[in-house]
Amino acid sequence: MTRSKRIQPVVDVAERREQEQARRLGAAQRELEQQRQQLDQLILYRDEYARQFEHSGNTGLSVARLQDYRVFLSRLNLAIDQQRERIARSQQACEEQRRHWLASRTRAQALDKVADRYREEEHQARERRAQSESDEFALQRHQRNKDRDRS
Repeated sequence: MTRSKRIQPVVDVAERREQEQARRLGAAQRELEQQRQQLDQLILYRDEYARQFEHSGNTGLSVARLQDYRVFLSRLNLAIDQQRERIARSQQACEEQRRHWLASRTRAQALDKVADRYREEEHQARERRAQSESDEFALQRHQRNKDRDRS
């Protein structure tokens, strides 16, 4: 069995690992995007709530309603801060997954180059053998013709 055929299963495994890492990276990127969208929604909701409260504040508010507003707004701000922390964790996970994918991609590419080099070496060896056989055949024919001419 040739070296290129022996290394091919290793190349195939490395390529499958790279594809799996690429899928995981895609999932991490989608998760990060989802977390960002959720943050945007929270901020929009908080801003809309503040606008509505400000508008209703022009007509006068009770102390209880004002206190409820402040409590709810602080909860929204806390949720926004927590969402930002989730985004930071998602970004870290995404970067870690990107590093894993790059490492597996580099390994797969290196193994593929080795397999290509083996195939090229095997091709060149076949070409040299064919040329050598052709040269040997031509030499034998030349010798036979030479021997025939002498007789």
